[in-house]
Amino acid sequence: MFQTSVLASGSKGNSILIRTENTKILLDAGLSGRKITNFIQSIKLDENKLDGIVISHEHSDHISGAGIICRKLQIPLYITKPTYDVCRERLGKLPIEAVHFKNGSSFTIGNIEIRAFQSSHDVADGSNFTFKKVGDDTRKLAVATDLGFSSKLMIMQLKNSTSIILESNHDVKMLLAGSYPPHLKQRIKSKQGHLSNEQAVGVVSQVVHPGLKNIILAHLSEENNLPKKAEKLMKDYLQSINHDLQLIVASQYESTKLIDV
Repeated sequence: MFQTSVLASGSKGNSILIRTENTKILLDAGLSGRKITNFIQSIKLDENKLDGIVISHEHSDHISGAGIICRKLQIPLYITKPTYDVCRERLGKLPIEAVHFKNGSSFTIGNIEIRAFQSSHDVADGSNFTFKKVGDDTRKLAVATDLGFSSKLMIMQLKNSTSIILESNHDVKMLLAGSYPPHLKQRIKSKQGHLSNEQAVGVVSQVVHPGLKNIILAHLSEENNLPKKAEKLMKDYLQSINHDLQLIVASQYESTKLIDV
């Protein structure tokens, strides 16, 4: 067993569950403890059996519930030291000393092997990740959100994935015509901002291969995107190359089903 579910994704909070038969972790916990508990229960899993929380970066929509859940379940938090240093007060006192990993390195929680790599976002030390089940090289989950552009490093890390959770944050025309102030529009479009729908397609075009079975589009802006826009653009590309896979658009308000990586 090697499965994932995007519990929630968007500017109001993000959390992804990854599990094997004997390990269950969260990537980010950017919602209240109660909401995360409800999302885990909604996919028929025991919310009290988590082995750890991995943090990608310090923005509140990725950490707001992390300290609460760690204290409640007495589980460790995995986070880079620069990220921890800028958000330790918001996390609160942890029940177990934080475990620090470094971008460019791998670490293991239970039988899940995690590789962290640098993300281009306006944060202290942003991370994206790949996940494998220890001893199984046939399946690989890649998660790439909160990044302003697709670096060569990111493309290299995403290659040979069987499932990808990928940011498709905004439609450029909607962003430019929307109500955001100019400085915020520029931030979102910058190389330390967020990927557009078109950029997401560009990423997939560089990493698609016959073994890619699942794409989950994530971190959609409620203000500057529409799920149907993101889905159509990606679906049109996949149809143009005759690649059949499961395409899912993650929601801020409803968890995806458990997906076999």
